[in-house]
Amino acid sequence: MVPGELVQLRPMEPSDAEALWRWNSDPEVMRWMEDGYRQTLATVVKGLAERERNRYQDVLYGVEAKADGRLVGLVRLHGAEPETGIAEIDVYLGEKDHWGRGYATDAMRTMCRYGFEQMRLHRIQLTVVAENHPARHIYQKVGFVEEGRLRQSFRRDGRWHDQLLMGLLEGELR
Repeated sequence: MVPGELVQLRPMEPSDAEALWRWNSDPEVMRWMEDGYRQTLATVVKGLAERERNRYQDVLYGVEAKADGRLVGLVRLHGAEPETGIAEIDVYLGEKDHWGRGYATDAMRTMCRYGFEQMRLHRIQLTVVAENHPARHIYQKVGFVEEGRLRQSFRRDGRWHDQLLMGLLEGELR
């Protein structure tokens, strides 16, 4: 377990598949994320059961609320290479009753700290849809800086949206 203030991060288990499937089927949860094609619960169970163990290139953790041990989301560092010390981060909370209460901020902060201290990363980066103001607020609060704009690179509801590239360097984590 990787402890934070409000959350603890732990490897995902096949028993987490129902929650993951439910979150990925919720249009409100998936509003600003690449959701691809819908999967069956059986496919999600199989995917988690057959997923390779966490390794430097791809670390996936479930986000548990410390208060009750409930799985509320996930966070992932991926694309890391020891030669570059750079990784991408993804995070989301699927349990909407935990939105706006500091859990996502703590999950981001905890995973970034893990990436810098344990994985010896130098840089963590992400992309976010420009209109996703709650996520941008969280990223800025943790220390991420806007570094670029990918014009019309995300399609949702028949419209194209810009995405922002944001980065956090070792030593900038707040």
